Amino acid sequence: MTKDQLFAFAQHITPQKTLSRAIGKIAECENTWVKNTFISQFVKKYQVDMSEAVNSDPLSYRNFNDFFTRAIRPELRPICNEENSIACPADGAISQLGKIEHGTLFQAKGHHYSLTSLLGGDASLSNQFLGGSFATVYLSPKDYHRVHMPLTGKLTKMTHIPGKLFSVNKVTAEQIPNVFARNERTVCLFDTEAGPMAVILVGAMIVASIETVWAGQVTPFNKNVVTWDYDQLSKININKGEEMGRFKLGSTAIVLFGKNAINWEESLQAETPTKMGMPFGQVIKQ
Repeated sequence: MTKDQLFAFAQHITPQKTLSRAIGKIAECENTWVKNTFISQFVKKYQVDMSEAVNSDPLSYRNFNDFFTRAIRPELRPICNEENSIACPADGAISQLGKIEHGTLFQAKGHHYSLTSLLGGDASLSNQFLGGSFATVYLSPKDYHRVHMPLTGKLTKMTHIPGKLFSVNKVTAEQIPNVFARNERTVCLFDTEAGPMAVILVGAMIVASIETVWAGQVTPFNKNVVTWDYDQLSKININKGEEMGRFKLGSTAIVLFGKNAINWEESLQAETPTKMGMPFGQVIKQ
């Protein structure tokens, strides 16, 4: 058994949710010694660039979660404003991107996964994205962990889907089939100038919670699929480049568009580094 296979096997036998709950409690702890030790070791291990943060003093944060979801200086992440442009939703790196073919998305070498499964079994929702486009952005521990809108959109639906908490790094994606459709996740659906757009926040090992700007904390650990429908009266509109959600400890964001709606930037491919706000694609005007 290879090192990568051992890593994947260990995740199957790890008590994922118990471990995540424990880490979540530590991450919320405001004891000075505990939070400063945790933050200091994290900054050192992952070489976090605190000069980009609005508050550059890591030990001044109330707890680890406040540090982890720190705001970034806006001037360092300008939002692309070219006509028809789509903005990258997050700092990190491209895991995969391309077309949704035969109702599946490409995960990693040898692995595809079902669009309908990713969306919690909702066939009427998945039909809106058949033949469309997807992009998966992996947020590493050192990255800025807020997710922003690729396009201006009106929120129409949000679904929380319970699941596993496998790691979502490159090794795991290559070793564990259907990982993004098996992990806990929150699907957010918007109406945009390009038609329907889904932004999916995927949980992972030791992710303490997923939050959205309109609902607050959505996870962790609900046992059933829960859907919130936002009618005309809700009027939740979020502009391109504005924050729509965040991870308390890192994970992955997946963006979906419908058929013939957009083109991704030609320079983007697997493992391309990303910065929130950079050009990500273009809307195809009909």
